[in-house]
Amino acid sequence: MAGGGKSAVLQALIGNGILTVIKFVAFVLSGSGAMMSEAVHSFADTANQALLFIGVKRSARPADETFAYGYGADRFVFALMSAMGIFILGCGVTIYHGVHSLLHPPELNVSWITFVVLGISLLVDGYVLTAAVKEVLRTKGDKSFVRFVKESTDPTLIAVLFEDSVASLGVIIAAVGIAISQLTGNPMFDAISSILIGIMLGILAVWLGLRNRALILGPSLPSDQKDAIYEMLLGQESVLKVREFKTRILGAGRFRIAAEVDYDGPFFGKKHAAWLASAIKDSDLDKVDWESVASEMGEKVIQSLADEVDRIEAEMVKKFPKLRNIDLEAD
Repeated sequence: MAGGGKSAVLQALIGNGILTVIKFVAFVLSGSGAMMSEAVHSFADTANQALLFIGVKRSARPADETFAYGYGADRFVFALMSAMGIFILGCGVTIYHGVHSLLHPPELNVSWITFVVLGISLLVDGYVLTAAVKEVLRTKGDKSFVRFVKESTDPTLIAVLFEDSVASLGVIIAAVGIAISQLTGNPMFDAISSILIGIMLGILAVWLGLRNRALILGPSLPSDQKDAIYEMLLGQESVLKVREFKTRILGAGRFRIAAEVDYDGPFFGKKHAAWLASAIKDSDLDKVDWESVASEMGEKVIQSLADEVDRIEAEMVKKFPKLRNIDLEAD
């Protein structure tokens, strides 16, 4: 998913960078508030997707002494900054310009160039949106779309998906507003379309902000995944009980679990029953160095416990590949 999110962001970054230049030129030629909104929208998208791309790159850095669990959450931080950018640049500037156009109607100079630019914008935004949708369909598996969006740990892919959905819809709204204003000679419709685009961006920004806030705080895994891991751990022959079972999302597709495990003492003792019997077989029990036997027996049991923990962790990672950190504390 991380690779797909990176690819989607890169395509969106290039596409919106081109559109920003084209739309600003069209705004200068037409004076349309809706076209201004679209230009600001594309500029905001370009800046935000640049932030998302930086987040993807930084989140891939390996763990070090400063951040023992890695930099996976950097993706969430930059996605949150991107959402703030959408709210300030996209929503704020667009609505302000729309209101200003309502109060002080500009003179529109709409020509065929305006609609050509909108058509190109729709094609580019539609292409990027299609690529994002394909990536979602590829990665969501059997999950419904709503569940995938709710549970996804890759905010970059979700951001591109919704940003370009709003961008495509915004182009249509801008085209309708400009067309009605041209037909009626009333720039009010152009200004209203600008405000509508800003409101959509504001709603998107708030939702993305709240989603990334939750990811930064480190939510637990979805209940079905959490239960599956718990049941697998509890189902081990060497495990009697599992207490304080916790999970946390560390980054895109990276999870951590921690649990206090009550291991079955007799399970490990029986592993070395034959050795113990051999150690005292045919020996004069009064001359057996019991302290040495107990010490060696304890060493063997501890080593068996360590080997069992390693085996369980390896089996869990094999079954749940997204697990990156497993802390099993003997209770």
